[in-house]
Amino acid sequence: MLSIINSCNLSGIDGFIVNVEVDITRGMPCFNIVGLASTEVKEAKERVKSAIINSEFDFPTKRIVVNLSPADIKKEGSLLDLPMSIGLLRNYITRDIDYFRKTVFVGELSLDGTLKKIRGVLPIVLSAKEKGYKRIFIPYGNLLEASYVDGIEVIPVKNLRQCIGYINGKIDLNLGQIFSDIDKNTKEEEYEEDFSDVKGNYFVKRGLEIAAGGNHNTILIGPPGTGKTMMARRVRTILPDLDKEEKIEISKIYSIAGLIDNNIGIVNKRPFRSPHHSATTTSLIGGGVKSTPGEIVLAHRGILFLDELSEFNRKTLEMLRQPIEDGFINLSRLKYYIKYPCKTLIIAAMNPCPCGYFMSDTPCKCSAYEVIRYKNKISGPLLDRFDLFLPVDSIEHGEFSEDNFNESSASIKKRVQNAKDMQKNRFKDSDIKSNDEIKSSQINKYCKLDRESEQIAKKIFDKYKLSNRSYTKLLKTARTIADLESSEDINKNHILEAFSYRKGYYKYFK
Repeated sequence: MLSIINSCNLSGIDGFIVNVEVDITRGMPCFNIVGLASTEVKEAKERVKSAIINSEFDFPTKRIVVNLSPADIKKEGSLLDLPMSIGLLRNYITRDIDYFRKTVFVGELSLDGTLKKIRGVLPIVLSAKEKGYKRIFIPYGNLLEASYVDGIEVIPVKNLRQCIGYINGKIDLNLGQIFSDIDKNTKEEEYEEDFSDVKGNYFVKRGLEIAAGGNHNTILIGPPGTGKTMMARRVRTILPDLDKEEKIEISKIYSIAGLIDNNIGIVNKRPFRSPHHSATTTSLIGGGVKSTPGEIVLAHRGILFLDELSEFNRKTLEMLRQPIEDGFINLSRLKYYIKYPCKTLIIAAMNPCPCGYFMSDTPCKCSAYEVIRYKNKISGPLLDRFDLFLPVDSIEHGEFSEDNFNESSASIKKRVQNAKDMQKNRFKDSDIKSNDEIKSSQINKYCKLDRESEQIAKKIFDKYKLSNRSYTKLLKTARTIADLESSEDINKNHILEAFSYRKGYYKYFK
């Protein structure tokens, strides 16, 4: 007897359909799994056998061969347990073959037949929907996460016996009531931090507003204790709320990483990842045996904060160059490769020297060699991928005590949202979401300059010997400044202000 049950496996953040072909024939009793299965998939034999017996079904004592098609793609994880069991118990099921052609099964089995929660349900359900399947059976523990996908019937089951009973029409799961009881509160959470807490440093705050408005990578440079980390952590409070597409996109990544909040079921706020400077290349970029996503991928559509930038391993930092430029990471393996998106806003903070007080009011204790060696930890090609260089200086005592103007995050966020709305309308016919994604070939179209602005930009280019990348980043920054002022045209003031945010580069790195 041959049964074909549809299931799904993961490749990166996307799912692909796996046909679980179960063949039960006469012969010496055995249970073999073929089709490029990983160790955890092959171990399913013992889980499936015990789950079937403990669910009070008869396990076939015949020759069993399970083929996982397509056979040239590696299958990993434990989510193929349920479809294998369904194939082995086909004699207990009264549904015709058409029902199974339109159905997908995923789930890990305990020895008592209970279905355990699995990783990656969201991309799996989305993949099944895109392939045109009508329904998918998942573990009950993944219900909240899967409920955010429309257009496919999601059937949560608690154990193998309940699954068979529902297929045969003997058990009513009351799905309508289950889904009506789900609280889909996807509103973005409120933050405890606020930019109104930050005293002084108006130039830096304006620079961070521009960074948020156009997704421009930024370095904060200054002595210790001046508020670099404090301000960097508040940038997320001025980023626009996530739309539904972005929530699903980020949640797919967090789903395969096993980081979805069980009480929410979806990522409803922009990620903020802050890895320690001792982070390895694998933890920052991704990879390993199972090609798991790294910190830069987990920060997709959010912020990757690299505190103490110059303390990171230089080789690790150099690995960021290609992902920053391309917006994605390719992890190549022997027979396949995985592509992860990583369009993130990178904010870095660093001291100007080992003691931290180079070019500040406090005397520096470092030798000239130590200062140069410290700065050289950050290579020129990596620095060239940052748009804004913001010097952060100590503030005067009066700025603490005076009742000066400290704008709130909510007020700044309105301007950022307005700039993002302009960009959304401008790029509606392309796959671009923010100004930093404008390609070189599109600069003349989206960053058009008038004659006066062109002359100023030319003078800056010639005098400071800007690289092609630095010059296009200057124009993109000017485009964002114009958007924050609700201006369709870039004028000379926008160019000059955009260049002023490179003064930290010439102060500390030239």
